[in-house]
Amino acid sequence: MNGLSDVRLVLRSQELVIEQERAITAFSARRCTPAFGLMGLFWHRLRTRKALLELTSEELRDIGLSQEQAWEEGLKPFWRP
Repeated sequence: MNGLSDVRLVLRSQELVIEQERAITAFSARRCTPAFGLMGLFWHRLRTRKALLELTSEELRDIGLSQEQAWEEGLKPFWRP
């Protein structure tokens, strides 16, 4: 194999890992406990996003988010993952 093929294989394997992580994240977001179902998932998103909007800049820095990222996530509608 030449060097270019090796680079393509490495890049493709990285893409596959990223796709797999996204699929796992999407599956986890859709999955919710049977006791609460979809409404429980929506309620959880609503509460956690509201809590995110109430964090101080120091608390956001502790979890590695900027104020803009927190606002972007916190202002999403509860039905959007």
